[in-house]
Amino acid sequence: MPKVFTTIDPQRAIGYLQIDCACARYNLQSRCKPNYGSCIDGRRSVPIELLDVAGLVPGAHEGKGLGNKFLDDLRHADALIHVVDVSGTTDAEGKATRGYDPSYDIVWLRSEIVAWIRGNLMQKWGSIKRRHVAVKATAVETLQGQFSGYGSTSSVVARTLDKLGLKEPLEHWSDETIDLVVNAFTDEKFPTVIALNKIDHADADKNISKIAKMQDPKSIVLCSAVSEVFLRRLAKQGFVRYTEGSEFVDTRDDLIADGDETGGGLKELDEKLKTRIENLKDMVLYRFGSTGVVQVLSRAAELLGLVPVFPVRNVGSLIAGSGGSGSEKVFRDCVLVKKNTTVAECARKVMGDAPLAYVEGAGGVRVSEDAIVSVGHNDSR
Repeated sequence: MPKVFTTIDPQRAIGYLQIDCACARYNLQSRCKPNYGSCIDGRRSVPIELLDVAGLVPGAHEGKGLGNKFLDDLRHADALIHVVDVSGTTDAEGKATRGYDPSYDIVWLRSEIVAWIRGNLMQKWGSIKRRHVAVKATAVETLQGQFSGYGSTSSVVARTLDKLGLKEPLEHWSDETIDLVVNAFTDEKFPTVIALNKIDHADADKNISKIAKMQDPKSIVLCSAVSEVFLRRLAKQGFVRYTEGSEFVDTRDDLIADGDETGGGLKELDEKLKTRIENLKDMVLYRFGSTGVVQVLSRAAELLGLVPVFPVRNVGSLIAGSGGSGSEKVFRDCVLVKKNTTVAECARKVMGDAPLAYVEGAGGVRVSEDAIVSVGHNDSR
């Protein structure tokens, strides 16, 4: 039987997070020309680095199937997107099958990540405790020393412990307490979107229903990747008018019926393509509201609490460079920062260690370095 998982090294690519651009607030859509990505009628596509890590199988934390290598690749991510074949036609080891329960994939993948982190911690738990007591460290300091390799920060560890509300000193933690800490840390460090793919398959409904009862609904996105690829390809070839992430797709006949005699300049479809598009509309777009592919990144951004920030040189003209000509391009850059980021932290992300004299927000009002950035507040400066 063919195996689906063939990736050995992680594949890097760029995806695009769709957000509302600041240009729409100021009615400057025609002058918005991003340095990276694009902006169409106030809807901006911001580039996001994606890392495709395939090949994980049950027992990965024990080294099965190059598991340790694949798990190590995950630690660089801010969030995880677990693509699940909700049709049940691929089993846990990537083999083609029928009637497989995909909810098992969600359970075992998380258990592998937790077991990997716990195993690394327990290998040296004795020495960790002794050093913790000897240097009189806090639990945050000690755990950050162990979790930093996963891309963690002290604030991530602090939030983990705050949520648990542990009173017992670290040196007295039981195995059960350590399990609680590792599970909570996994949730905090690796927020996960569950992308249920192949939603148009005949067996998908029952599996979606089961998974929806087991998982947080906020973590689930229903999608049909093959439908999205198909529509983008047709749009590129001039057969349809389609906006990525939309529930609508227009053909030449649709536009003519709406009064456009030219059909939008689209090409004529043969009967086979017409039938396929109508089936796609019925099975995916009208039923689920979209193919779900664009929404996967949007959901990941929501879980991370990402805030788009638009740094400008002049808050009066909103241009990125010097000068004030009306033809200047606005909002050339967009930086994504995590929720609760301060103005000073955001400035360092944009300018590095360059000295910061002061920061102005929209309207020319000076903003405190300790002020928090959020959507529509201190996000254009």
